[in-house]
Amino acid sequence: MVNWRELKREKNFIGGNWVDAESGLSIDVTDPATGETIGTIANAGTSDARLAIDAAKTAFEAWSCTTADHRSKVLRKLSACILDHQDALAELLTREQGKPLAESRLEVGSSAAYILWFAEEARRIYGDIIPSPWPGRRITVTKEPVGVVGAITPWNFPSSMLARKIGPALAAGCTVVAKPATQTPYSALAYGILAEQAGVPSGVINILTGSAREIGGEMTASRDIAKITFTGSTEVGRLLLRQSADTVKKVSLELGGNAPFIVFDDADLERAVDGAISAKFRNSGQTCICTNRLYVQAGIYDRFLERFAAAAANLMVGSGLESGITQGPLIDRSAVEKVEQFVADACTKGARIVLGGARRDPDSLFFPPTILADARPNMRCSQEQSGLGKEGSKYGIDDYLSVKYTCIGGIAA
Repeated sequence: MVNWRELKREKNFIGGNWVDAESGLSIDVTDPATGETIGTIANAGTSDARLAIDAAKTAFEAWSCTTADHRSKVLRKLSACILDHQDALAELLTREQGKPLAESRLEVGSSAAYILWFAEEARRIYGDIIPSPWPGRRITVTKEPVGVVGAITPWNFPSSMLARKIGPALAAGCTVVAKPATQTPYSALAYGILAEQAGVPSGVINILTGSAREIGGEMTASRDIAKITFTGSTEVGRLLLRQSADTVKKVSLELGGNAPFIVFDDADLERAVDGAISAKFRNSGQTCICTNRLYVQAGIYDRFLERFAAAAANLMVGSGLESGITQGPLIDRSAVEKVEQFVADACTKGARIVLGGARRDPDSLFFPPTILADARPNMRCSQEQSGLGKEGSKYGIDDYLSVKYTCIGGIAA
C-alpha cells in the first residue's frame, strides 16, 4: 500500500517535470493540528508561471486535437488512480488541512467521481445544425476547447475543488495551469503523480505553488491563457475579474457569501437540528456550502436551541487522524483570531454564549463548536463571512468550450 509520503511532492510540476522555483525560495507547510512543519514547497513567481503557461500552450496543440473517446479514457484512468490511492491521499489531505480522516476519504472519493463524470461528459460535446435563411445553404455549430485554463483553488477542499476544474477542462480538450493554496498544496501536487500514472501527456496539467499575486497576475495578463476559474474570496475574485478584462478572458468565479439556515415553527425539529449540524459544522465550518447564520421562528426557537446545543456539544474536537474526531482545527491563526473577534463583537452587542466561545489552549488552532443566541443584524457574525461559505459559479463542461458557426454552401449575403 502506498504511503502518504510517497505522494508528497515539494516542487512545481511543469511540462511533465518536477522543478524548483527559479528564485530558489521555498515556503513551509504546517500541520494545523500540531503546528509542526510537514514540508516545504516551491515559492514560484512570475517567471515560473510563464514557463507553466508555455508548457500548457505547447501541449494544447496536440491535446485539443485528440478525440473525445481518447480524452474520456484518459480521465477514466485518472479517476481510477485517485481511488487506488484513496487512503494515502486522504491522510495527506488531513495532515495539511486538518479535517477528520473520514471526511478526507469522502473528499478524495468525490474527486474521483468528478473526474469520472467529466470523462463521460467528454463524449457528449454535441453541435447543432441551424436552419438557414438562404436556399442551398446550412449553418453548423461546433464546439471547440477555449484554450489554456488558469485554475486557482482554495485550501478548504484542496482535492475536490481541483478535480472540479481539471475534469471539465481536460474533457473539453483544454490544458491547465493550476495554482493551489499555499496552506494545502500537497493534495494538488499529488495530481502530478496521478496524471503521470494515468497517461496524461506532459504539459496538459501543470501545477505550481507560491505567490498568489505573481502567479495570478501572470495568468490574467497572459494572452495565452484563455480562461480563469477561481474559487475564493469576493475581494480576490473582483481583482481577477478586473485583471482579466484587458485580455477579454472567460472567467468563472465562485466567491464569498453569508448563507442563512431558516427554521420555521412547523419544521420537523429532529431533521432541522440534524441538517443544521451538518450544514454548519462540517470541516469545522470551513465548507463551500457552509451555513453562516441561523434564523429560527419564535414558536420553535427555545426547543430548537436546546436540541441544537445538545447535538453540538457531542461533537468531538481533536486531530483529524484520531478515531471518532468530528471537528479538526481551523486552517491557521488568522482564521481563529477572526472567529474570536466575531464572538467578542457579538457579546458586546447583546448575544449570549450557549456553547463554546473560547479556546482552551491559546496556542492551538482548535476552536470548540460555538453557539451564540439572540444575535442581531448589527453584529459582524450576521453581516460578514465567518467561514468559507461560497455561492455562484457553474462547473459544466460548456464553460470550457467556444462555439464556432460555419455556413456551408457559400458565404451568406
